[in-house]
Amino acid sequence: MTISATRGAIAAALLSLSTLAAYAQENPECIAPANPGGGWDFTCRQVGKSMQDQGLIDQTMQVVNLAGGGGGVAFAEVVNKRGDDDNLIVAASSATATRLAQGAYPGNTMDQVRWLASIGADYGVIAVAADSDMDTLPALLDQIKADPTSISVAGGSAVGGWDHLKVLIAANAYGIEDVRSVKYIAFDGGGEAVTQLLAGSVQAFTGDISEAKGFVDSGDIKVIAVLAPERLDGEFAEMPTAKEQGIDAIGANWRGFYAPGGMSDEAYDMWVSKIADLYASDAWKEVMSANGLAPLDLQGAAFEEFVSNSVAQIQTISREIGIIK
Repeated sequence: MTISATRGAIAAALLSLSTLAAYAQENPECIAPANPGGGWDFTCRQVGKSMQDQGLIDQTMQVVNLAGGGGGVAFAEVVNKRGDDDNLIVAASSATATRLAQGAYPGNTMDQVRWLASIGADYGVIAVAADSDMDTLPALLDQIKADPTSISVAGGSAVGGWDHLKVLIAANAYGIEDVRSVKYIAFDGGGEAVTQLLAGSVQAFTGDISEAKGFVDSGDIKVIAVLAPERLDGEFAEMPTAKEQGIDAIGANWRGFYAPGGMSDEAYDMWVSKIADLYASDAWKEVMSANGLAPLDLQGAAFEEFVSNSVAQIQTISREIGIIK
């Protein structure tokens, strides 16, 4: 390398460092677009705590639960009122992409915000109360086939959202021709959906493994199917997949963050960098393992492209099963 090239490389490195240093973070905040206890709430709280533990932020991340509209209330709040907030990040997932794909956030599109990074993928589950007499996914779906009105399935996303789609994908794979006969009831977050299951108001739950784990550990629910290609590792290894029960249904819910569309480049680069550093840490690998998160390592432009592709794919699935025209 020539002397001039070396100087150029040094200058570029210094510029990159100065860009990150130019943004002095204050009062970091994460919006979880659902009530406490669900996957978005888990994403904000776990990432905030882990970032502080790793010294990536020097203040406690304030978590604000802003439920409603399957994430639409939070999305509108960010777009319309918090558009240039450099201290704000928002938990997102396949549920966010689903609602965007279906036009369920009126007047809002994915290009109104900036997509930061992913922190893993969370496989879907279908569960029942621990004392339910249904122990398998075919048993549940057979009952729906026999009498669709006898089974209500609760989820933490809006009607037509990702939790809803997961049980419809399973029903479709099992040969239920009119998947619209599946009775789905939407709640603001997985925690509230499980509460209704335990109260006996519904007979099954569709959600993600991270939000189901605590209720499995407490002995309140049993997972009758994980929507993964094969059994997960560790403490999740005892949970059967839909696939091994003869139902070819896969549902991986990515988890990550978006930021306000008017966030400065300096703040955006800082958040992308910090989330990337967290993801690469051994501590986060332990969090992923403990909560059943599968690897998904995407930042910045690569993550934005991934979300765009997810939106397109979900639009295709939604048309196939009659959610949108």
